[in-house]
Amino acid sequence: MKNLFRTMMPYKWTALLVLLLMAGQAFCEMNLPQYTQALIDTGIQNRGIEHIVPEAITETEFEAAADLMDAGQRDLWEDAFTEGPDGILDRREMSEEELDALDESLLTPIVTRYAEKNGETLSEAQAAAGDGDAGSTAGSAANSNFLAMGIAYAGDCDEEAGLDLLAIQNRFMFRIGGLMLLMSVAVMAFTTLVSLLAARVGAGIGKDLRSRLFKNVMSFSSAEMDEFKTSSLITRATNDIQQVQMTSTMVLRMALFAPCICTWSIIKVYQTHAHMNFVIVTGVIAMFLLTGTAFAVAMPKFRIMQSLIDALNAVSREILTGIQVIRAFGREDTEEKRFDKANTDLYRNQLFVNRTMISMTPILMIVMYGLSIWITWVAAGRIDAGTMQVGTMTAFIAYAMEIVFSFLMIAGMAIFLPRAGIAADRIYEVLEKETSIKDCEDAEVLGPDDEAEIRFEHVSFRYPDAEENVLTDIDFTAREGETTAIIGPTGCGKSTLIKLIPRFFDATEGRITISGKDIKGITLESLRDEIGYVPQKGILFSGSVADNIRWGDEDATDEDVRLAAQIAQATEFIDERPEGFDREVSQGGANVSGGQKQRLAIARAVVKKPQIMIFDDSFSALDMKTDVTLRRALAEHTAGSTRIIVAQRVGTIMHAEQIIVLDEGRIVGKGTHSELMKTCEIYRETALSQLSEAALA
Repeated sequence: MKNLFRTMMPYKWTALLVLLLMAGQAFCEMNLPQYTQALIDTGIQNRGIEHIVPEAITETEFEAAADLMDAGQRDLWEDAFTEGPDGILDRREMSEEELDALDESLLTPIVTRYAEKNGETLSEAQAAAGDGDAGSTAGSAANSNFLAMGIAYAGDCDEEAGLDLLAIQNRFMFRIGGLMLLMSVAVMAFTTLVSLLAARVGAGIGKDLRSRLFKNVMSFSSAEMDEFKTSSLITRATNDIQQVQMTSTMVLRMALFAPCICTWSIIKVYQTHAHMNFVIVTGVIAMFLLTGTAFAVAMPKFRIMQSLIDALNAVSREILTGIQVIRAFGREDTEEKRFDKANTDLYRNQLFVNRTMISMTPILMIVMYGLSIWITWVAAGRIDAGTMQVGTMTAFIAYAMEIVFSFLMIAGMAIFLPRAGIAADRIYEVLEKETSIKDCEDAEVLGPDDEAEIRFEHVSFRYPDAEENVLTDIDFTAREGETTAIIGPTGCGKSTLIKLIPRFFDATEGRITISGKDIKGITLESLRDEIGYVPQKGILFSGSVADNIRWGDEDATDEDVRLAAQIAQATEFIDERPEGFDREVSQGGANVSGGQKQRLAIARAVVKKPQIMIFDDSFSALDMKTDVTLRRALAEHTAGSTRIIVAQRVGTIMHAEQIIVLDEGRIVGKGTHSELMKTCEIYRETALSQLSEAALA
């Protein structure tokens, strides 16, 4: 999981801003139930009257209440009012803190006076209030009825003094309603900002990961490519990054918000003084157990899921790539069964995970509604006993539901977090993989003025984790301006040998030098800049014919492109189409033949004008006439370069200045065609199997 959060580190300040915004959002949301409580308890039940000290009082009632107070209370009572017209005393302007202090200090004499007005004694009033202690905090739940008597007294006094109680109630309702509206607007603003920032961070993380992943993969040698497999790299670059991107957005939007809302809810639950915390504790413990169990069950399956996606992609890629061969051999049913197996394995895994994680939602909903019923049942008894008000119960239920809702958000994230964490681990496996082939610290630059002589000095090569060498003790020199040909039976290591020159692999033993410099001490960029490589299988890219040729040199002029095409004998099929060099080539060169692919690949290497040209069996799809014409043109226009040709046909290489014969990874013959016909039995047998003695002569 740590790798998932590593992806977010570059955006830590944005994440901090999001956290602050969500704290503000949580604060605003948590005030809404409190305002609802005020509307019910104060606005409706108490007619908008918030304190036991009336806003206005007649002089007669003022004195009657003062007679029930001690000296300290009488001083507070007298200080609370100023003289008004017509024998009416008005309450002076005071802060909420001052009014709360008066509520606490004057509650007993005020309630005593209220009881007298209603023909009761203080003891009877206490009994009606549920035996509460009148001297305790006025806001405590145990004295809610006692406080209600004091507020009722304030209302009676206001009415006797000629105040409009409906106007007082409406003023309170509009004030609290306005605050609720303001908080709602603030919540909307916070939510919008958080969503925008979270989406921006998620998109940025996806972009950064794709760029870093692609850059690192581009530096991989063939050994690393074989280790990860193409299908797995595609999955990691698409599906895995998409999982991380989506989950990163959700983490900022939900996973950070859940703790904020939960913390504020717990604080507000405590502030309600409902004394039902045991209900919340029980619910939280139950939700922790449910969430932890689901994580423990589903996590192993999440790890398996990603490998099953890799397997499905690998099967799909093989089938789609080899569709013609599958049809030719009538293997459609077999391949469909193979695909169905991979698909079914993934389906069953996903079904198990989804059932496990989604089942949490209804279970948590049951817990949530169960808590609501439990809270209502407990609160109903207390309301009936007069120790709790309806608004307090409403606020407590709202806060309890917010706590449960925060766990629902965590449960929702539980579906995505484990999978995204594993996806992030898989991405970082690629990002942290260092290529085995890289520049050394004091690497030299191979320049165009350096001699292009290639020297193999007792080179051996073994693939990673292989037990035997593919090449053993390869020793020869490919001189500048000459053609060196390599021939031998299938699987003898010809292609592997030439891949050592551009350092697609590094030799296990021995060394390879160019112009006397060990290629391991030459920068990869300058080394490959001086090599024109034509692979065994011609690979083209989507774009025009000219675009594909310019892959060798982006700055090549139209004349350079046409000359390269002429040397590669490609103009004959290019000029057949009215589009000419602007003809579009589909992805992978699907709309051109094998021979045309090879010729365009050769033109791409020629336009680069490199010092070293390597042809890996690049003439195999050409007819003999085109083969001969192409080689003559190459010899004429690339006379100063070092040319290395891998071939299966003796006719392609018999005019080379040097021919290397390989067998089972070793050199068994070296020399010109005529020399090898006399000294190398393998070469002689190969030549006679392909050409007549007259042609060979």
